Amino acid sequence: MADYLVIVESPAKAKTIERYLGKKYKVKASLGHVRDLPRSQTGVDVDNNYEPRYITIRGKGQVMQELKSAAKKAKKIYLAADPDREGEAIAWHLAHALNIDIQSDCRVVFNEITKDAIKESFKHPRPIDMDLVDAQQARRILDRLVGYNISPILWKKVKKGLSAGRVQSVALRLIIDRENEIKNFTPEEYWSIDGQFEKGKKAFEASFYGAGKEKVKLTNEEQVKEILGKMKGNDFNVTKVTKKERKRNPAPSFTTSSLQQEAARKLNFRARKTMMLAQQLYEGLNIGKEGTVGLITYMRTDSTRVSDTAKTDAKSYLEEAYGKEYIGNATHASKKSAKAQDAHEAIRPTSVMRHPDTLKNVLSRDLHRLYKLIWERFIASQMAPAVLDTVAVDLENNGVVFRANGSQVKFAGFMKLYVEGNDDQVEEKDRILPVMVEGDVVKKIDLDPKQHFTQPPPRYSEARLVKTLEELGIGRPSTYAPTLDTIQKRGYVALDAKRFVPTELGSIVHELVLEFFPDIINIEFTAQMEKDLDEVEEGQQKWVTIIDNFYKKFEKDLAIADKEMEKVEIKDEPAGEDCEKCGSPMVFKLGRYGKFMACSNFPDCRNTKAIVKPIGVECPTCHKGEVVERKSKTKRIFYGCNRYPECDFVSWDKPISRPCPKCQSLLVEKKLKKGIQIQCTSCDYKEDAQS
Repeated sequence: MADYLVIVESPAKAKTIERYLGKKYKVKASLGHVRDLPRSQTGVDVDNNYEPRYITIRGKGQVMQELKSAAKKAKKIYLAADPDREGEAIAWHLAHALNIDIQSDCRVVFNEITKDAIKESFKHPRPIDMDLVDAQQARRILDRLVGYNISPILWKKVKKGLSAGRVQSVALRLIIDRENEIKNFTPEEYWSIDGQFEKGKKAFEASFYGAGKEKVKLTNEEQVKEILGKMKGNDFNVTKVTKKERKRNPAPSFTTSSLQQEAARKLNFRARKTMMLAQQLYEGLNIGKEGTVGLITYMRTDSTRVSDTAKTDAKSYLEEAYGKEYIGNATHASKKSAKAQDAHEAIRPTSVMRHPDTLKNVLSRDLHRLYKLIWERFIASQMAPAVLDTVAVDLENNGVVFRANGSQVKFAGFMKLYVEGNDDQVEEKDRILPVMVEGDVVKKIDLDPKQHFTQPPPRYSEARLVKTLEELGIGRPSTYAPTLDTIQKRGYVALDAKRFVPTELGSIVHELVLEFFPDIINIEFTAQMEKDLDEVEEGQQKWVTIIDNFYKKFEKDLAIADKEMEKVEIKDEPAGEDCEKCGSPMVFKLGRYGKFMACSNFPDCRNTKAIVKPIGVECPTCHKGEVVERKSKTKRIFYGCNRYPECDFVSWDKPISRPCPKCQSLLVEKKLKKGIQIQCTSCDYKEDAQS
């Protein structure tokens, strides 16, 4: 019989930890929270200091019985949930359910699931931190009061299944505000003049800069013609050469937010998928000889701090793999903010010696790609800055100045391993200019004037939206993924080319919340609320006071909304075709997986159809139908015959209209890393898509 009982959240975590602790310890999983507010009602007594009414979560009865049974047999119980607010709250609920004194040394926390970290943490148990518990309770109660009071009004006035919340409403506002910016954007004309020049036999590029020392913005064709007419001959004098050495520092190790952003940019992962995979890497995976081991530190953090031990290990690795000159001082990799808990490090590998290449055959493709990203980001953060030589050369002809910019990596530093991505996908490349000094003469080869128009700001991608929410102080690391998930499931936004576009329903809900609950959708108000809640965590404010200050005005807003909000009728959009079963017009409906077509004669006729897009290719199987583009339930594009289910042709690759010149079989467009290649589905014929 085990002397000690350890309770964690997940079975995977329990299995890993039990192996490290030995026979005297029994590790069991609570499977997340065991108590929560009831789903069928608000569960908050607003007349009694907002006292929450917790109940055992449905389906957790057997889990609690097993935990209570194990607790009776144990000499000591340790609560080892995750090292954050949510984990502290889980430990507190377990303590109440199992009659554990919260002032006793029952709480154990660790930032990584490795043998040394686990054993060390059990040497330093502590009481449950009620400031952390109160901070979690405050957020839970506040979100419940908002969601469970606004949602019924939206259900009554608009349609069932709608919701509003502190973070999701602001996220929706950002998306809608950006869409309005795009709609109201007025393009402005501007021009550029790019030139090809030659020094000796070496060609290089330069662009129009201005006149003398003044930079000139070209706004119309007349200006361009004036500039072109002013120049005489093909000779340009080199009037100024500016050389500089520039250092570029590596990005710090990942926080939750920056991991979600970078995984979206580099791996094309949605925020939810990134967090799901990171959870597995943290809790532990079987990697062969070592058995089950946690591969990364805790993945919910807003700190960029890294332990001294991890830094030392990284330096040892870098010296052996790259040489001493590649070791940096990593002074930038400090805590991100004062509120970032010191117990939380940045997200990093638990051992730098577990090189991604050694795990390729034991991890799934996606797990390996995410681990590799985390490993490379951490190692790069400990590397020396890159050193770039930059040069700017001014070329002058009769008062007209062109400028050539060149740069060259003098020392790669961290860039040898990893370079942080960005939303605009601009890569730093060597642009080497011929050697030039003041007084030199270069030859103009050609000039290319071009008209341009300013572009509106881009729609939000997941990465850009997460970054904006973080910069505004809206939400916290654990909230971004579920928030983005919620606004899509509710049908408030859709993804178009991986960018968020508000739906008609989203715009209607936004306008109603904006009119009747302005505080909920106010960015400054919501950010201040987050700061107040953080102060609860730091023991500087009482959670009841914060909730009360909010609820007094909110309660009045609710009464006004319930009385004055007009009922909104959302009309179905005609689909432009008739139902083949009853002849009534088909309309577009919004369902769980996006738009679909349904008969307007519902419920008498329940005919529905997926929205399909013809691609102009005859079905290669039945030769009667045509191939159309469809979307799976996971929103992945595939291609099938429009006569389905009579014809079962399906392809993940896009078919093209001409047959294979070698065997007359179907040709498809295959997406490869280097671009698109056309391949035959029957023989080995291949061709470049651009040829």
